[in-house]
Amino acid sequence: MGACSSKSSTPKEGSPQGIAGELLLHALEELPQQDFKRFRDTLAHGDHGGQRCIPWGRLETADRTDTKNLMLHFYGKDAVLDVAVAVLEQIHLCDAAARLREGREKDYRKKYKKEICNIYSRIKDRNACVGDDISLNARYSELVIVNKPRDEEQREHEIMAMGRMHAEIMKKQANSSVTIGDLFKPSPDGWTPRVVVLLGAAGIGKTMAAKKIMLDWASDKVFVEFDYVFYIHCRDGNLLTSEASVADLISRCCPGSSPPLTEMLKSPEKLLFVIDGFDELRFSFDQPQSDLCSQPWEKRPVEITLSSLFRKTVLHECSLLVTTRPAALQKLGKCLECERCMEILGFSEAEREEYFHKFFENAEQAAAALQFVRGNETLFTMCLVPIVCWITCTIMKQQFSRKSSLAQSTKTTTGIYIRYLSMLSSSLSSELKQDMPVVLRRLCCLAADGVWKQKVLFEEEEVQRYTLDQREVLPLLLNEHIFQKDIDCVSTYSFIHLSFQEFFAALFYLLEDEGETQTLPAGPTRDVNKLLENYGNSRNYFMLTVRFLFGLLNEEQRNALEKETGCKISPKITQELLMWLQKSQKTALAVLTQETTLIRELEVCHCLYEIQDERFVTTALDHFTGVYLRGVNLNRFDQIVLSFSIKNFPRLESLNLGHCSFIWDNPEDYTGPQKAKQAYREKQQEEGKDSPIHLLCQALEKSGCKLKTLRVVEGRLLVLAGQNSLLHWEDNPTSPRRMAWWDRLFSCFPGAVFEEQPGFWILSVVATLERGWLVFPWVRGAALSPVAPLHLSLCRFDRCQLTGACCGALAPILRAKITLTELDLGGNDKLGDGGVKLLCEGLSHAACQVQTLRLGCCNLTAASCKDLAAVLSATPSLAHLDLSDNHLADRGVQELCRGLMQPKCRVEKLWLWRCRLKEKGCGALATALCANPSVTELHLGDNELGDRGVRRLCESLRDGACRVQTLRLWRCCLKEEGCRALAAALRTNQSLRELHLGDNKLGDRGVRRLCESLRDGACRVQMLSLWQCQLTDACCADFATVLSASQSLVHLDLSENNLGDSGVQLLCEGLRHPTCLLQRLWLNKSGLSEEMLQNLAALKEIKPSLNIGYV
Repeated sequence: MGACSSKSSTPKEGSPQGIAGELLLHALEELPQQDFKRFRDTLAHGDHGGQRCIPWGRLETADRTDTKNLMLHFYGKDAVLDVAVAVLEQIHLCDAAARLREGREKDYRKKYKKEICNIYSRIKDRNACVGDDISLNARYSELVIVNKPRDEEQREHEIMAMGRMHAEIMKKQANSSVTIGDLFKPSPDGWTPRVVVLLGAAGIGKTMAAKKIMLDWASDKVFVEFDYVFYIHCRDGNLLTSEASVADLISRCCPGSSPPLTEMLKSPEKLLFVIDGFDELRFSFDQPQSDLCSQPWEKRPVEITLSSLFRKTVLHECSLLVTTRPAALQKLGKCLECERCMEILGFSEAEREEYFHKFFENAEQAAAALQFVRGNETLFTMCLVPIVCWITCTIMKQQFSRKSSLAQSTKTTTGIYIRYLSMLSSSLSSELKQDMPVVLRRLCCLAADGVWKQKVLFEEEEVQRYTLDQREVLPLLLNEHIFQKDIDCVSTYSFIHLSFQEFFAALFYLLEDEGETQTLPAGPTRDVNKLLENYGNSRNYFMLTVRFLFGLLNEEQRNALEKETGCKISPKITQELLMWLQKSQKTALAVLTQETTLIRELEVCHCLYEIQDERFVTTALDHFTGVYLRGVNLNRFDQIVLSFSIKNFPRLESLNLGHCSFIWDNPEDYTGPQKAKQAYREKQQEEGKDSPIHLLCQALEKSGCKLKTLRVVEGRLLVLAGQNSLLHWEDNPTSPRRMAWWDRLFSCFPGAVFEEQPGFWILSVVATLERGWLVFPWVRGAALSPVAPLHLSLCRFDRCQLTGACCGALAPILRAKITLTELDLGGNDKLGDGGVKLLCEGLSHAACQVQTLRLGCCNLTAASCKDLAAVLSATPSLAHLDLSDNHLADRGVQELCRGLMQPKCRVEKLWLWRCRLKEKGCGALATALCANPSVTELHLGDNELGDRGVRRLCESLRDGACRVQTLRLWRCCLKEEGCRALAAALRTNQSLRELHLGDNKLGDRGVRRLCESLRDGACRVQMLSLWQCQLTDACCADFATVLSASQSLVHLDLSENNLGDSGVQLLCEGLRHPTCLLQRLWLNKSGLSEEMLQNLAALKEIKPSLNIGYV
């Protein structure tokens, strides 16, 4: 009955009690009957080391199964096998005892690995709630681990590199990176290390790597040569106050109460100790060799026991893997012979992307977060540190949960760095935290001194001069590097990255000095104005320091830092920063022209973004009225920064982003599943965020500014002219001299847009892309003045790459900003008809007051003209429409003319050069010009109009209702018949003032027709441009009579025509005539003799107002 009862309580196979029971039953079944009887007798009457005996009455009739159950009942699963082994040894069955011991150890190893898997397969984030944990494998991303030492120059380069350059360095390092499974890999000569040190800065992922090693070993993925791997965190070792042996330390690592220590310790070469965080040990390791342990069972103070393990006086055949921060290398060297040293550098660019995807799990959020961080060069660089990655992702995840835009996040780069510092200091004890303010102030002095000296590596003596000898705190903030110097090795220190050094340097100017800096070596002054002055001169080197200055003035960030460090941070430099910001945009050109109201550097916006104080930003920007950024590559983060300033810009009137490229990160660039990329794109389109200028437009719509001018163009050639050139006028803007220069510039640069800026002028030429090369129209007259040639400089030609979606983002601004009068989107060939359709929704709104609209070279077709025609009839404010260099053709112009003929249309300037117009288009324009007297300037250059097309156009010019004053018909395939039609129109037209006919095959006979009308007293033409019209000396007599008879002509361009001395001699007769009013004449210099050039120069004495220019 008793036996049955015992059997009915047999544990289930596979349970801990069942494993012990199975091993015991197997051992008992191997015993012969006589030995089994002796075993039971000893079990009932022997000495079991304090364990009670089982009464013989219970054992006398028990079989092997009953005996097993009785032993489990009396001794429990943990002690039952120890008792069994002891009994077998007492009856001298040593082989049976050894087999049971070996079987127990093997089964324990399985159980140990299973427990290790359970313990390390899940991790908790630092801010995790109770029960909130995640899979280590699901979160872990590979780290870049290198074993090749870098020299001093390579270290400096690595510390100072930023953005793409840093990513390239990390990529190169990643190519030679080793995996954690290679740490104990034999060298090529077969030697296997027993002691491996894994270096890494604070937060770089050492503990996570150590835990991954534990999990992978337990999963039989790495280090299969070790039977046991024990994890000892040094922070826990600090808490051990009682004595302990190496065996005790192992027991603490093992689940259960009775690990098979004897069996484990018999094979020390099969043991690996992972010592995590050596730098956190607060023990001294100066013990003499004689004080150390030699036996694993020897109980001594923990520091002695650990020293013995490190120095290999105990278990000298075991292996050690020690993780430590670099600044603890000297301390480690006193107690350890490092056989192989590896260094964790952090995440490569690919691993950063992988981490984001693993963290968010939601692929759309991961893509959006990556897009944001990649744009912030400083932050993306520091995301090489896993803890910074975690901080950044955690903050962004909270933003997503609140349905907030990442652009509205108050967690700036400064905020991320403050949280990084907070995470580092969280591991300090309360006692050590009391020293933190002193350490921090001294560290800031060191950082500032290094920034001023452009130094990132500090010698040990320099660090000691700042009394930075707190070995417990220092490894948090500084890395130690050991370099070979001559025949010795020297230690140097650095911050984890230059940006972190610059963070501390900025803090140097804000920390309140409590007196201890007087005892420190002479360093930089705390005068922030000196820093700002030097930044103004050097720009690049102090840039990030100045950004952090602004960021640390944010009240929330300041309070968080004070709470964490115990330091007092003074905001007293706020006013100095404000004054500097307002003065910083006073360039030499701006001072010269007394123009100080434009923001000309994106860096100003970066500084304002860091402070995240809208009142401060509004006050700072109240001094300015516009933003002038040209040729800047605006990445995603730049756009966020710029948008923040725009939103808080109270007096914004102009926003000029000419030649700027809006870099819009493509989710194709990121890792992650294809479905995630597609989902991300669809969500962006659904929310209207697929436009590269979405953020900017959103800011403009919400701001209270009175924007007047918005320019986003590309492909422009800048002509800069200073005071010493012929483009400097002291007369009024509409003087004939200035007007003559305008026409000359247009003649030399077909399709140009000429605009004046304070102190210089800009000639904008639309370029085309042919076979991958940016091609400009033929530029004639590179040196327009023999006295002071124009200074030509190419601006940046990076495409703005605005798409149709951008127009959808701009449309709300046109409705909201009644002050916006100029919109320039020229040169964005991806806008297309779809984009213009979206744009017209805003232009047609009653509140829209746009006066100038430039859509040149935007890949428009006739389809756009129908929408634009509706705008012309609905927007009476529109006075200048530029649709040049688009494939509109006759059909498109016919549609456009329907809008031009509407009573509400008030267009004054219409530019349609290079729009593929022909005769039919001219007929539609002629009708429209008669119906709409508001058009005063018509630009039809570079269209194949031909004589028949011009004849149709002249029908309107002869109509008294037509008020066109400027007509540009260069390169329009005109010949003599076209001139005949124009001549007839000139005799009756009273409004035409400028006629541009350059680059047409007019010939002498055609020009003779024109001259007949130019001599007529009714003709009012002031400017006539006939460059490259195949003219000879035969037409000069006609021009001479025009010069003497015309009562209006002041500008004549005959350049690039072969007139010769004889022809020019005839012109001179007309120029000398007392009634000649001409002020500007352009001629071809080649073909003229020196004598003729002297005769022309002599004309200045007779005609002081006459200027003659040559090409």
